[in-house]
Amino acid sequence: QLQLVESGGGLVQPGGSLRLSCAASGRTLDYYAIGWFRQAPGKEREGVACISRRGRPTKYTDSAKGRFTIPRDNAKNTVYLQMNSLKPEDTAVYYCAADLFNDQDMCVFSGYDYWGQGTQVTVSS
Repeated sequence: QLQLVESGGGLVQPGGSLRLSCAASGRTLDYYAIGWFRQAPGKEREGVACISRRGRPTKYTDSAKGRFTIPRDNAKNTVYLQMNSLKPEDTAVYYCAADLFNDQDMCVFSGYDYWGQGTQVTVSS
């Protein structure tokens, strides 16, 4: 059974950076597509970034384009969300998710079976 644990959240000032980690155990992440999602208070969960099993393509929500990247390190069984130029509206609980999509190039914001517990990101001065 695949288990995911997020870490790296915290309080950061606007314009700052954070790198979130999604560490896997139980299975190797090589075979999984990974998505990062977030949920702000009173809002629905939204997809932020995803990466296919093969490592490309990647996809980003419009608000994340140019600021976030989603590198994966299969040797460490970890996928990251590098967040730069953070804004107060990025404040949310961030979750990573994984799935064994049949298509190795599939990168979507739905249909994930495995989820982490989330990590809080707060962007405030």
